[in-house]
Amino acid sequence: MPGRNHLFVPGPTTVPDSILDAMHVPMEDHRAPDFPNLVKPLLEDLKKIFQTATGQCFIFPATGTAGWEVALANTLSPGDKVLSFRFGHFSHLWIDLARRIGLNVQFEQVPWGEGVPLDRLEALLQADHRHEIKAVLICHNETATGVTSDLAGVRKAIDAAQHPALFFVDGVSSIASIDFRMDAWRVDVALSGSQKGFMLPAGLALLCFSEKALEMRHTARCARCFLDIQDQINANKDGYFPYTPSTPLLHGLRHSLDRLLEEGLDNVFARHYRLAEGVRRAVKAWELKLCARDAKWYSNTVSAIMVPEGFTARDVMHIAYHRYNLSLGAGLSEVAGKLFRIGHLGDLNEISLVSALAGAEMSMRDVGIPVAAGSGVAAACEYWRETAAPVPVR
Repeated sequence: MPGRNHLFVPGPTTVPDSILDAMHVPMEDHRAPDFPNLVKPLLEDLKKIFQTATGQCFIFPATGTAGWEVALANTLSPGDKVLSFRFGHFSHLWIDLARRIGLNVQFEQVPWGEGVPLDRLEALLQADHRHEIKAVLICHNETATGVTSDLAGVRKAIDAAQHPALFFVDGVSSIASIDFRMDAWRVDVALSGSQKGFMLPAGLALLCFSEKALEMRHTARCARCFLDIQDQINANKDGYFPYTPSTPLLHGLRHSLDRLLEEGLDNVFARHYRLAEGVRRAVKAWELKLCARDAKWYSNTVSAIMVPEGFTARDVMHIAYHRYNLSLGAGLSEVAGKLFRIGHLGDLNEISLVSALAGAEMSMRDVGIPVAAGSGVAAACEYWRETAAPVPVR
């Protein structure tokens, strides 16, 4: 098929050419005396992305799933109770992992399309008079449903309940794209992955631990070896890793961080909001609905778009891929076939994103979904035109 594939799943995201170039390096000695010149600045600049002055960052040659285990195994012990909310595929998987490593998971079922119910969270913590709950696990941005939860509200709920539980955040599809404040919200462990807002291939689990969470490693009894942060601490202080790292990915991360910091985090967050709002205007023009049930839940990194009754999203995705070379995200588990997802995070702008809207629109019309030709594209483009930064007239 001529032309390139247009990748609009919510991860992996498109890797910019400049980052691909940065990763195209010969293999090098990761024990070399000058290797710390690469590693130490990476660990320091990651703190700027997590927005922390006091936390400690870690880079594991793994994915976000391993990040879940790093967070739990280095702070907790088998039998410890943790509290979570199940409102999508990825929040479900973190719950499952916690159970499989021996934790006692109390989870609350939430309708898919909603986020963390703050009043319910506060009530559950207030009822835990003996403070048996050791940690609260929150999926910041539920990629399966396009829902973002209010982390500042979570912190307020924990404080209102006067509960000492650790505060863990899965920020795989939010950190580096949606506002995240490690220190301001007193998050104890946050984790992300390289393949989304960091604009890299999959292969790095990026974490940050608070001082409180770091101390928990001394009492944690969950089994760990490869994912033990103590090994990282011992090696990282000198600018090395306890085992062989992916050096090309580290060079790519260096360029990724440079790009993010040069654009400025506030500008990165504003860009993601503006692009996402254009997609939401398109969905409204198509007279369709998002899986997210209320505007307060809308994600700025992925939109999960419900197809009308009598249609399956699988057909839309099939046509999009085979006829238009467009990759859209699938509905997962409980919403399989009911929706398709447009990922709008990482390295993109209006013109790149409009290709996803045009392809989705054509694919829906091809399978018989009655959307007006050009309606979504026009709605998004007009919004982007109206909100574009002014350019001096020559």
